[in-house]
Amino acid sequence: MKRLHTLSLTAGAALLLSGCASFSPDGGFSSVEKTAQARLGKDVMWARTQADQDRIEQRVNELLKKPLSVDDAVQVALLNNRGLQASFAELGITEAEVVQAGRLPNPGFSFGRSTRGDEIEIERGLHLNLARLLAMPMTGPIEARRFQQTQNTVALSVLTLAADTRKAWVNAVAATEAVRYARQVKQAADASTELAKRMEQVGNFNKLQRAREQSFSADAALGVAHAEQAQRSARERLTRLLGAWGAQTQFTLPARLPDLPAAPLDLPDVEQTAMAQRMDVQAAAMAAEQTAKNLGLTRTTRFINVLELGSKRNSSNEVPIQRGWEVSFELPLFDWGSARVAKAEAVYMQAVNLAAQAAVNARSEVREAYTGYRTAFDVARHHRDEIVPLRKQISDENLLRYNGMLIGVFELLADARSQIASVNSAIEALRLFWLAQADLDMALTGKPSMSALMTNASSPSMGAEPAGAAVAAH
Repeated sequence: MKRLHTLSLTAGAALLLSGCASFSPDGGFSSVEKTAQARLGKDVMWARTQADQDRIEQRVNELLKKPLSVDDAVQVALLNNRGLQASFAELGITEAEVVQAGRLPNPGFSFGRSTRGDEIEIERGLHLNLARLLAMPMTGPIEARRFQQTQNTVALSVLTLAADTRKAWVNAVAATEAVRYARQVKQAADASTELAKRMEQVGNFNKLQRAREQSFSADAALGVAHAEQAQRSARERLTRLLGAWGAQTQFTLPARLPDLPAAPLDLPDVEQTAMAQRMDVQAAAMAAEQTAKNLGLTRTTRFINVLELGSKRNSSNEVPIQRGWEVSFELPLFDWGSARVAKAEAVYMQAVNLAAQAAVNARSEVREAYTGYRTAFDVARHHRDEIVPLRKQISDENLLRYNGMLIGVFELLADARSQIASVNSAIEALRLFWLAQADLDMALTGKPSMSALMTNASSPSMGAEPAGAAVAAH
């Protein structure tokens, strides 16, 4: 009687859990919305109906009507990127599995009819998977934790898309500036070539001098081609992240990158901040916790592989009706479940070490991102405050000397090429700073994709791009 009472309590608890197994109104999407608002200040929408999709398209089209700022680009990507919408669907898939785990298994019914001479025997049976019923109080919380882990993973996808979109926007705008300067370089180089050609015709230039100036024009033409292709690639990368197609691809971008901030961010406790906010570290810790819970479940049920409880009722036209119940299970004669327990323990230790490695990597990544950010800021500020003004001062002095006929036009053009090289370097340094800013923001919340911060920005080629800025500088 005591065992039957215990079994009744277990069945009652399972029935109670199954009564609570239902779908949430928002499919668990509210946690993703809160993350996007708290960490990005942006909206996300899950297009589960055509009406939702229509609202998204209306909002996206409004944002794309004006020159696309970096914040608007992030907002468009969070609304319009179909890959992100696909990750939202993972919430629905996981929630369905959680609900399924909380529902009672369907009972089975068996019916049999047999004859022996004139004797007819009818057998009826009703059975229930008792092992699954007993495991429900443990599997339900495990599935709930897995759903929470899925929510964190989807939220991290939102943050990753935002960071990638910021970097793509920076690269696209910088590429547009590079094209503009490359075309100015080409115009200046063409003018220099034409002047050299005329001076050769009147005998004031030899072939070597003319060929040297003509080589600048040839290099400038290559520079324009490379810059235009880089611009197209950067824009298409941004287009893909925005999820734009058709008329949406005709969006416009600002003419130049935002100015350098007045001062860099001061983050003395950057590691502690990252440990408190990094969603990948939290996900790794949650995975280890879930594995530990699974290990407890494995130890509890290792002797119960197939356990069914059923009732039966046999009737015959020759004997009274037979009633009773039966329990069936596997006998652990050959497999005592030790292999499954050993596997679960190994998986748990694997999850623990992965969580520890995630924390180590997070600390290193955020340190690298912050030092890269500070270095990029210092380099960009040095270009803005020191190199570009000095080049401008030198150019102004040379212009005075040219007006006083102390130097010639080609010397003036050579100096202007040096000046425009410094302008291009300053633009590149500013681009790297904004990429470093995006990397730092991501490193504080999730795993960043580090940019190559310290390219040779201070020493651009003296070919096509430097040659051209001569005219643009004046």
